[in-house]
Amino acid sequence: MVTFEDIVALTAELPMVGVGSNYGTPAVQVRGKAFARMWSDREYTRDGVEGTEVLVVWCELEEKPLVLQALVDVCFETPHYNGHGAFLVRLADIEPDDLYDLLEDSYRLKAPKTALKELDARE
Repeated sequence: MVTFEDIVALTAELPMVGVGSNYGTPAVQVRGKAFARMWSDREYTRDGVEGTEVLVVWCELEEKPLVLQALVDVCFETPHYNGHGAFLVRLADIEPDDLYDLLEDSYRLKAPKTALKELDARE
């Protein structure tokens, strides 16, 4: 199972990335803006999810149905996230390569232009 430490390692090479918190949970951030965060105990209780750690990842709202359909056994949403550009990832079920792709997409939504230019120059 992927852990938060794995998420930190996966995103370590992205420009301007750091570790912080968002809504009181561990998060990876770009210049202080969270682009992925762990779910809190309150959220597990509220939504009745058990058996996996859950990561919140941001996305373009119009892309969300495509992601949820492509990774149906891994990504999901709860009523709290309906209509918002974010979805949930079951860390027990996702492969690191797939997770990196989701994290990079989320990062690109939150990163400043200078960070994106640096990332694109590397690729």
